[in-house]
Amino acid sequence: MELDWTFFALAIPATIFAGVSKGGFGSQAAFAATPFLALILEPGEAIGVMLPLLVVMDFTALKPFWKTWDGPSARALILGGVPGVLIGAALYQVTNPDVFRFLIGVISVGFVAFQMARARGLIRPAASPMGDLAGILFGVGAGFTSFISHAGGPLAAVYLLSKPLTKLEFQATTVIVFWVSNLIKLIPYTLLGIFTAQTLLADVFLAPFAFLGVWLGVWAHRIVPERAFFALVYVFLLFAGAKLIFDAVT
Repeated sequence: MELDWTFFALAIPATIFAGVSKGGFGSQAAFAATPFLALILEPGEAIGVMLPLLVVMDFTALKPFWKTWDGPSARALILGGVPGVLIGAALYQVTNPDVFRFLIGVISVGFVAFQMARARGLIRPAASPMGDLAGILFGVGAGFTSFISHAGGPLAAVYLLSKPLTKLEFQATTVIVFWVSNLIKLIPYTLLGIFTAQTLLADVFLAPFAFLGVWLGVWAHRIVPERAFFALVYVFLLFAGAKLIFDAVT
């Protein structure tokens, strides 16, 4: 991995974009930075660069949402997230980069398909709140996709949308869930050698943009229409996801 102008031209806006999502839009689109970085980096390098930055973003976002989350929902998702992360770590050890490149691409395109289906009423929130067991199961899936490409947001959202949560509670719950999840991921990422001297050096340069993105997100949360933000996310993810799938299969 070379820290040249090409890297920073893509990594800086991707980091800010992830921070905006973390700070103001439920964390669901924060993983968009990973497929973008995977266009120029090996998948392991891409997720390795992003994880410390996501921990910084989550920590920054904790203060404005402190103790406004839904405790039972957060606990269920976090409990399920641990085995999900372990499954992702096991898969990482037995696959080659193209498999991860393909999975990141599929998750990216799948995210867009999921959001479009939900917007058209094809996927509806549960008629009644899901219980803790469902939360744990969704947590397993969120933990696995989070390990692969930091993309646990959509599955967590399906569970949380079944709850009678306010916009503030929904946002705060995603913040605490993925802060804890990302802290847990630091252990297998370290043991698997996903972090390198170069990825950590890149994080030093990108950390200020992570802070900037979160605070922009907190500000945008109050004034920017969610539809406009996610429309831009969908376009970017479709392009990046399709490119990663093409590269993996060819």
